[in-house]
Amino acid sequence: MLGNLYLNGNLTPRSEFEIRSKKLANILQKQGVGQNDTVAILMRNDVKYLEVIQACRYLGSYFVPLNWHSVAPEIEHIVEDSGARVLIAHKDLVHQLEKQNLPDVLFAIFPTPIEVTESYQLDINAHSQSADMALDLELALQTSEPINQPPKFYRGMFAYTSGSTGRPKGIKREADDSNGDKYAVYQGLARSLMQLETNDRFYVAAPIYHSAPNTLSICSLAATDVDIYISAKFEPEDFLATIGKYKITHIYIVPTMMIRLLKLPISIREKYDISSLKYALSTGSACPADIKKAMIDWFGPIFYESYGASEIGFMTLISSSEAIQKPGSVGKIVAGGAIKILDENKQELGPLQSGLIYVDLPMFGEFKYTNFDGESSAYSHQNFISVGDIGFLDEEGYLFINDRQKDMIISGGANIFPLEIESVLIHMDAIVDCAIFGMPDPEFGEMVVAAVQCQPTKSLTLKQIHEYLEGKLARFKFPRKLEIHEQLPRQDSGKIFKQKLRST
Repeated sequence: MLGNLYLNGNLTPRSEFEIRSKKLANILQKQGVGQNDTVAILMRNDVKYLEVIQACRYLGSYFVPLNWHSVAPEIEHIVEDSGARVLIAHKDLVHQLEKQNLPDVLFAIFPTPIEVTESYQLDINAHSQSADMALDLELALQTSEPINQPPKFYRGMFAYTSGSTGRPKGIKREADDSNGDKYAVYQGLARSLMQLETNDRFYVAAPIYHSAPNTLSICSLAATDVDIYISAKFEPEDFLATIGKYKITHIYIVPTMMIRLLKLPISIREKYDISSLKYALSTGSACPADIKKAMIDWFGPIFYESYGASEIGFMTLISSSEAIQKPGSVGKIVAGGAIKILDENKQELGPLQSGLIYVDLPMFGEFKYTNFDGESSAYSHQNFISVGDIGFLDEEGYLFINDRQKDMIISGGANIFPLEIESVLIHMDAIVDCAIFGMPDPEFGEMVVAAVQCQPTKSLTLKQIHEYLEGKLARFKFPRKLEIHEQLPRQDSGKIFKQKLRST
């Protein structure tokens, strides 16, 4: 039985999805997109997003997910650096781009769906010269025939991550087909990582341009017998309502979403039936142990956490029962992989000794960076790769992450890990989101800075933060500067973009 797809509850049958994907592949092929070429995607959450990905599978082409929050120069840089032949966008998003800045790239648009316009309260009638010049894909689909060829070798996501200079660099997988079609990896992960079974229902409300929700959506698509529910936007109460209404079994959820759910009044939390849930996966930033325990107490022992990176994939996995026994751990290495903790001289460290985390996980294949700036956050040692995270293994092989090497603050000779402070500060009632980072200080070398997004109608002072942290953290870890933001900037992976915060 084939699974169907939904956007805010509105059905797209799987048979219709497949025909549209094949027609779209034919359209792109006629526009010159072939095997190993690249298609850029600038869209909000939509079933059509997955149609583009599926079309790329038929062509054997890469796809580049673009963060639609980005400004035009950032988008144009990635499109140009990736060598994309086509940029596919929602109509309301293409207006910010100037065609003359990307003369060799075909602009193609889908109408912005009503589910998205209502969620974001968009004005879809605004005139756009770039949209006027773009290929109307919905119109082209009316006369296109489905492509008459089986899927080619899957190339998958061509993701971008921040460079040390703030200029994003691409993570491009090698086009090596000697070990078969990589699409089989996603089919395998659907069963092994996500534990999906026939007739399960996967729900994603996080932005699909982020690597993890994108990959998990593809795994669910590859499973073929699973329904996929997509929300245009995450809203805590709507999230619970969707789970109850459609009897969702599997969800992707990150710590920020958990915190917003936990801040709902008890009367709202108890209003919805979430008993259909069997599995919840969290990736991206590490989940504070107390937040995870609160969610387990509420949703049940369905939570799994994975430590992952765009370069390597899902590296570890830990269950709810393990998390209770090993609070703060992100689990053990997944099957087929290995972890080493190395010091600055690349000497292997023993249990409970902190150093750079190096992982060997060949599942997704080798990659090369584009736009390499010479000071990449990724390191290599033999077959092992590090993305700059610091942590340790305990005696049983469970991994604990202290922080990112480049985020660690050295103030007055003391090492300060931002994650420790963030895990405490996020519980303040006035705070929606927060980030801790270091800035130069003439006396101490670096000072601790807190960037905060407040709840609507709430305000905050540095004194109030100090009062809240009193007795919870040593005073040398207290922020010495407070910055209030309407919204904290995020990388495509979903992690807060601290490089941008430092440069403002």
